[in-house]
Amino acid sequence: MHFHDNQRKVDYVLAYHYRKRGAHLGQGSPGHSLAVVSNGETGKERRAGGPGDIELGPLDALEEERREQRDEFEHNLMAAGLELEKDLEMYEIKAGGSIAKTFNAILQKLSSPLQPRVPEHNNNRMKNLSYPFSREKMYLYNIQEKDTFFDNATRSRIVHEILKRTACSRANNTMGINSLIANNIYEAAYPLHDGEYDSPGDDMNDRKLLYQEWARYGVFYKFQPIDLIRKYFGEKIGLYFAWLGLYTSFLIPSSVTGVIVFLYGCATIEEDIPSKEMCDQHNAFTMCPLCDKSCDYWNLSSACGTARASHLFDNPATVFFSIFMALWATMFLENWKRLQMRLGYFWDLTGIEEEEEHSRPEYETKVREKMLKESGKLVVQKLDANSAEDDEDDEDKLSWRDRFPGYLMNFASILFMIALTFSIVFGVIVYRITTAAALSLNKATRSNVRVTVTATAVIINLVVILILDEIYGAVAKWLTKIEVPKTEQTFEERLILKAFLLKFVNAYSPIFYVAFFKGRFVGRPGSYVYVFDGYRMEECAPGGCLMELCIQLSIIMLGKQLIQNNIFEIGVPKLKKLFRKLKDETEPGESDPDHSKRPEQWDLDYSLEPYTGLTPEYMEMIIQFGFVTLFVASFPLAPVFALLNNVIEVRLDAKKFVTELRRPDAVRTKDIGIWFDILSGIGKFSVIINAFVIAVTSDFIPRLVYQYSYSHNGTLHGFVNHTLSFFNVSQLKEGTQPENSHFDQEVQFCRFKDYREPPWAPNPYEFSKQYWSVLSARLAFVIIFQNLVMFLSVLVDWMIPDIPTDISDQIKKEKSLLVDFFLKEEHEKVKLADEPTQRSQGGGDRSRRSRAASSAPSGRSQPGSIASSGSQHTNV
Repeated sequence: MHFHDNQRKVDYVLAYHYRKRGAHLGQGSPGHSLAVVSNGETGKERRAGGPGDIELGPLDALEEERREQRDEFEHNLMAAGLELEKDLEMYEIKAGGSIAKTFNAILQKLSSPLQPRVPEHNNNRMKNLSYPFSREKMYLYNIQEKDTFFDNATRSRIVHEILKRTACSRANNTMGINSLIANNIYEAAYPLHDGEYDSPGDDMNDRKLLYQEWARYGVFYKFQPIDLIRKYFGEKIGLYFAWLGLYTSFLIPSSVTGVIVFLYGCATIEEDIPSKEMCDQHNAFTMCPLCDKSCDYWNLSSACGTARASHLFDNPATVFFSIFMALWATMFLENWKRLQMRLGYFWDLTGIEEEEEHSRPEYETKVREKMLKESGKLVVQKLDANSAEDDEDDEDKLSWRDRFPGYLMNFASILFMIALTFSIVFGVIVYRITTAAALSLNKATRSNVRVTVTATAVIINLVVILILDEIYGAVAKWLTKIEVPKTEQTFEERLILKAFLLKFVNAYSPIFYVAFFKGRFVGRPGSYVYVFDGYRMEECAPGGCLMELCIQLSIIMLGKQLIQNNIFEIGVPKLKKLFRKLKDETEPGESDPDHSKRPEQWDLDYSLEPYTGLTPEYMEMIIQFGFVTLFVASFPLAPVFALLNNVIEVRLDAKKFVTELRRPDAVRTKDIGIWFDILSGIGKFSVIINAFVIAVTSDFIPRLVYQYSYSHNGTLHGFVNHTLSFFNVSQLKEGTQPENSHFDQEVQFCRFKDYREPPWAPNPYEFSKQYWSVLSARLAFVIIFQNLVMFLSVLVDWMIPDIPTDISDQIKKEKSLLVDFFLKEEHEKVKLADEPTQRSQGGGDRSRRSRAASSAPSGRSQPGSIASSGSQHTNV
């Protein structure tokens, strides 16, 4: 954790490979070097032959050029106030009121076993007065010890800012470490972990504390130490885990409500009149054949099991649950805004300004190529660091003409990917139709055709979704790269939008088909719709498509969570780690006198996986949020399975960040960015989707229309007969009649599910009056349901303020205290200036000692700290 003097702390690590002249891969001569960076005390010259100097053999031409670029960049870093020390490893390379207070005290006492044992967690309601750090106002801060004034994450962020702002003229005026890594000058740059998480002994560090109290499955029942997470990983990652924790806790009431709705369906299944009529064999509804030639007439009572199972999810309680989940989504988003504001206040993010972002290396390269192309010759222009920074403030140098090919490729590629997804869904439909027809030819498999086809088709859909998810993630990244966004934030936002669009279409296309299209374009007996010659469009089960929608949704949701989210996240990192371990054991390196020593922390961190961002974690949860809200009317148990998954997911992500990834750069941000807009959009879209699921997919509206418009006694007796139309079997087309029918009785009329005129009517087989009544009722329900739920959502939004009252009062109070504090300081300055010089000097020293617990360090003692946009505390 320290330089070789065991005094100066290591804040950042730069890693690079090099190869000596004439060396080839696999000869054991290459190595990698770690440039250990600190923003400790400056003004010290590096002595020749010290621990920072390494004698290198002759390098080849490319390595010599890279070494010169590194030397210049590191010289500029030292000029900016950083200190460097190099470490070499050789190895072989191969390619409230009183009542509220009492209630809170009781609640805290009951929840004490659930609290993590970390220092900051028990004092999360206390906050010191804070102000952005400035070396010009050192007297304001309570600096007890300059080496620990900034925590490790802040020190690393300061160094990272300097690394991003330092130029290198030898590398085409490249600005910052990211550009040098992109050009292979350096291989990696990362801050250092706070020691080992599984080290023996009682010595404790933040990483070890996080592992013991957060990143283990054995502490799944405890709250997350959000403040410690923020302290160690930074505000951006802290906000992600705070959001994930709130989302998981909100799944508890929705899970309980979903279980109650499901149990209501189980309790009332014996009282459901339509399913009892379908199961009654005395009714003897003779149904038309399900396929041509090979399928026989069949009795509706044979579908008794499907009808009874459909009632578990197709009952009046699902309407209430859909309204509840729409309001739940609004409540969740409103509470997140409040929690985000509360965390922003305690983390000093309320007044944070957007940090200046530098251009991406790919953007700089594209601009340089454009300039060379326009000038027709190579122009080398030397820029100092200040002019380079001014250059960043210029407008985008790539016009729409430069970006048009990238935009055109993006548009065409996205359309192609969406069309590919729809084509695969259609291919699965063809598989279902042809497989059902083939199984119907065999008497042994004829009875289980629907179950077999549904199960295999859903598994195929799941496998295709998992494969396309990985492909679409890579395609979205490639498409964003060819757009050449200027900054990392713009790159990330565009990547998120593309990846979400493609993965949303991929995950939900099969579900949308079953919910809104299956069984809608079948036709009728004597006039069926055929996909190919002899293959009819598939129909819904006698109990409707809602049960199949439930099966499709549950298998895809559980399969994605089990296979993609957990097995991939657990298994793949372990396999990578095992592969690296086997590779190290099978590749003997050169003899190293320090090989037997305990490895340094930067070596241990170098062997970890690099941090690639939070997009995969957010995307995983956003897709799950869609499963929980969009089609919840068909699967009330979705929140339960999401809750079980997230209890594991929180600890899984925690373990990955603490034990398997290099430490990320601490990034300060006020919110979760574009993800909130996506969540809000899904919440509003879910209202429309659930309205159509209830109105179109379920039998809720047809039952309501029959009960209040056509029933003789105001009950559902006779509902099944009301929904079945008659067909004269003599009007079946030639070649489509059942061959060798074994039905018990001679059939003159068969029934099919639709609202059509009987064959003896003046307009046979036309849509009946009942059809138009049900259709108008469905459209009316969609409009009423959507407007009612939207109104209630807006009402909830209005009733819950975005900023908690206590936080709003504290912000105003803090501003007032800061103004009073600065006025007092200025008043003391004026008072001291009026006194004699000698007396003023003594009085100034006493005044300064009264404001700080220890003497403030000089301007040189905190090099680079002015680059920090963080806030430090001072007691007033």
